[in-house]
Amino acid sequence: MQELYIDSTGQLDELIPRIRASSWLALDTEFIRERTYYPRLCLLQLANDKLVACIDPLALPNLEKLLDVIYDPDITKVFHAGRQDLEIFYHLREELPGPLFDTQIAAALLGYGDQVGYGALVKEMLDVELAKTHSRTNWSQRPLEPEQLHYAADDVRYLRDIYLRQLQTLESMGRLEWLAADFAVLADPGTYRNDANDAWKRIRGHQHLKGAQLATLQTIAAWREKLARQLDKPRKWLLRDELLLELARRQPRDHQALTKIRGLEAGIQRRYGDEIIALIRKAKELPAEQWPRTEKRSKLTPEQVIITNIMMELVRLIAKNNKISPSCLVTRKELEKIVNGKSDSPLMRGWRAELCGNLLRAFLDGQLQLKIEQGQLKYLFSQELPASQPGKA
Repeated sequence: MQELYIDSTGQLDELIPRIRASSWLALDTEFIRERTYYPRLCLLQLANDKLVACIDPLALPNLEKLLDVIYDPDITKVFHAGRQDLEIFYHLREELPGPLFDTQIAAALLGYGDQVGYGALVKEMLDVELAKTHSRTNWSQRPLEPEQLHYAADDVRYLRDIYLRQLQTLESMGRLEWLAADFAVLADPGTYRNDANDAWKRIRGHQHLKGAQLATLQTIAAWREKLARQLDKPRKWLLRDELLLELARRQPRDHQALTKIRGLEAGIQRRYGDEIIALIRKAKELPAEQWPRTEKRSKLTPEQVIITNIMMELVRLIAKNNKISPSCLVTRKELEKIVNGKSDSPLMRGWRAELCGNLLRAFLDGQLQLKIEQGQLKYLFSQELPASQPGKA
């Protein structure tokens, strides 16, 4: 297996024909974003069945020829926990390279647990212990040492082996199509678009605000988001989340009131104070029907809590019987919504409904009976199940 380091246009031109005919490519990225709003790509690793390559985007004038291959719709792109990697590709071209396969998502469907790490999966599936010596590397520094490049190459060297094994197992179990909906979310550009008007929702503590305070938070959070993008600076370098919350609570009307906001630096007030005051004034003038609303989590009755607990145990039992992670099926929060009357749930569609959702619906409708046998929870229908029912105990 050949291992390459690509840091010149000539080397990249030689690599392209060697990967263009691949039916799949294992991909990973190394990036930094501590000082920027957008992640800065520092290294791109890829592998097929013949080679492993680390491509240096900081040394190359552009990556367009390589991106043309990666965006080829006839090549499956394989990632592990690929959301952050795909965010980089989205910013490079404002579109995503499909089709996609994520080995972390597939691992949960094969019983390896929820959000299993790459190193743990390599150990579990391939019995290889990956080094952790360069996990804190600053990938923007040059030159990169051979040990660093070998460490980075490991992120795709074993990814391809995991992918091929998972693919074979999923096909033999008839579960490959089950992943389509989850991979569609990964491939949806909307997953990577941050609407500035929704930035307030990501601020911890926003649920304690209401009315005009929440409108103020939405307004100044959207302003910060747009400014951070424009300057390509981290949000917190402009205003920390706790300052946004305090501004929304107190709604200062002038510079004198701004000075009383603890932690608001004089430089920020001098540079942006007029703008912040104007934004707060504008938010306070919004009519009540335009105020944002927080999603209220309906409080369950004691009986509903018991029902949810039983359903959660049923989910765990079904997951155990089918050797998958319970989180692949449904979260407790989603179960609470179902118990509270929500009918439009992913659990009630597609393979999740076939495997689990229909059973839970039968339980809620009083058609599923529970019993204990030798200390184990068992379930059965009041009427005989069809032989094809996958959740049959």
